[in-house]
Amino acid sequence: MFIEIRRNKAAFTLVEIMIVVAIIGLLAALAIPGFVKARKQSQGRRIINDARQMDAAIVQWALKKGKKDNDAINTTEAATYLKSEWKANDLLNNAYSVGAVGSNQVKISGTTKTALDGVGLDWGPY
Repeated sequence: MFIEIRRNKAAFTLVEIMIVVAIIGLLAALAIPGFVKARKQSQGRRIINDARQMDAAIVQWALKKGKKDNDAINTTEAATYLKSEWKANDLLNNAYSVGAVGSNQVKISGTTKTALDGVGLDWGPY
């Protein structure tokens, strides 16, 4: 009786598996920074959009109430001109600052701008 040794095994070697794992790791290392940047851009755009909406609500409130430049802003009354709620803090939990009627009505925190620096956002007048 002869024992037949089978030499054609259909299996992966340890080296082949390690190469595949290394390639997957390399692809993940290339993709993750892109996802992080996209998330930060999305957060920044949301913060800018919220500031624009609050700014527009203040403008509508000031026109309705006959306010002039440099008059104080009543955020409780101005909030009634928003479709959503008035946001005192942004997504990063930094406070929006509200100035006077006219220029610089709503400002985004410098801490927020620093945290989202380098992702290609244009903060505009905010």
